[in-house]
Amino acid sequence: MSSGPTNDVRVERTGGIGRIVLDRPKAINALTHEMVLTIDSTLRAWATDDGVGAVVLTGAGERGLCAGGDIRGIHADAQVGGAATRDFWRDEYHLNALIGRYPKPYVAVMDGLVMGGGVGVSGHASHRIVTERTRLGMPEVGIGLVPDVGGTWLLSRASGELGLHAALTGAVLGAGDALAMGFADWYLPTDTLPALMSALADLRVPAAELPEALGGLLQDLAEPEPEPELSAYRWWIDRCFEARTAEEIVHRLATSGVSEAEDAAKTIGQKSPSCVKVALAAIRRARSHRCLEESLNQEYRVSLRCLAAPDLVEGIRAQVIDKDRTPRWNPAVLEQVDDVTVEGYLAPLTDVAELGLEGER
Repeated sequence: MSSGPTNDVRVERTGGIGRIVLDRPKAINALTHEMVLTIDSTLRAWATDDGVGAVVLTGAGERGLCAGGDIRGIHADAQVGGAATRDFWRDEYHLNALIGRYPKPYVAVMDGLVMGGGVGVSGHASHRIVTERTRLGMPEVGIGLVPDVGGTWLLSRASGELGLHAALTGAVLGAGDALAMGFADWYLPTDTLPALMSALADLRVPAAELPEALGGLLQDLAEPEPEPELSAYRWWIDRCFEARTAEEIVHRLATSGVSEAEDAAKTIGQKSPSCVKVALAAIRRARSHRCLEESLNQEYRVSLRCLAAPDLVEGIRAQVIDKDRTPRWNPAVLEQVDDVTVEGYLAPLTDVAELGLEGER
């Protein structure tokens, strides 16, 4: 899914800091294939460059770090059964794995909107910063897809059942919940970011001492973490989402007598039934994965199965193209999605090569 020139990513060096700036502000810096390849090649070059001690990722404009992938491009490719999306995802997931095991400090400034693919280029960083403007989410089940870019790995490691709640409802998380769920490490108000960038550019320490110096700098600038908004709902989230099946989860929510839980049941009912069930299975399996790469391998299988299924084209049509917000899912309800179908999404690939990532941690 190559589109746009490489100047959609600005690559800069200031002192010992390598800066990567996603630069498609009109599209909230949504990732194209070309952008993914540029980031990947830049990181690989800097990994062995003694002149670069740390990497900082930011997004241009005021709206967000990254709104995700090029959804319209995926829609067009899926309609004709092309290979561009498959190739894009293969390269994107390799980039996600590279970030997760990067040998130098990688600082991601998760300011504003951080959705889908935006989580992939930031959520696996060694130093993850959120602000009062952060709105983070993995809303894939609403467009006929399942959380990917390592999202199942992160969601599976959130406390209790918060990860399943976020995945099946497509909940948008503020800074407090992002921190509490393990998507971020530091809270810095937006007005401190210029001071952070300036201080990073002025850091003059040996490479071996940089991680400690960077941690000290962030500690000095960080403010106390905001209260997680979901903390008040943990009791019913954990009780409802621990149910064995998606049908039982929805039933528990709908009959809980709690208005917020009942709203969650209605929200899940608007998502792709197939993707809700596959996301539930994928995240639960990811809990036993030993490394990010194992989850990415599973996500690649699931994503390609979603690409071949009708819900992805229909979901993007309803939410992004026509914007009528009334997708016609096939199958239409959870009860029509059987276990054999779910297993088919997760099974090893037979017609194309596996992603084949191996953990290096």
